[in-house]
Amino acid sequence: MNARAIVAWNLRRIRVEKGLSQEKLAADAGVDRAYLAKVERQAVNTGVDVLDKLAGALLVEVADLFEVPAEGATPPQILRGGRKRS
Repeated sequence: MNARAIVAWNLRRIRVEKGLSQEKLAADAGVDRAYLAKVERQAVNTGVDVLDKLAGALLVEVADLFEVPAEGATPPQILRGGRKRS
């Protein structure tokens, strides 16, 4: 697995574990939601400054975004779309 795939895997994994939508994380980090989606899909090679913003919004260290998944690990799931019920 290359570095871009590892970052995408961990970004989605941490975001989903914290129950954050892409829209919420993007707003908290001050990045465009569409750009965040591209990072998670490995469609762009993001810079260190953006990774720092995302890690800060997720309350994790940047190094956590580079954690190599265990062999055979299940890919992170996506959050169900739509509004949450009150």
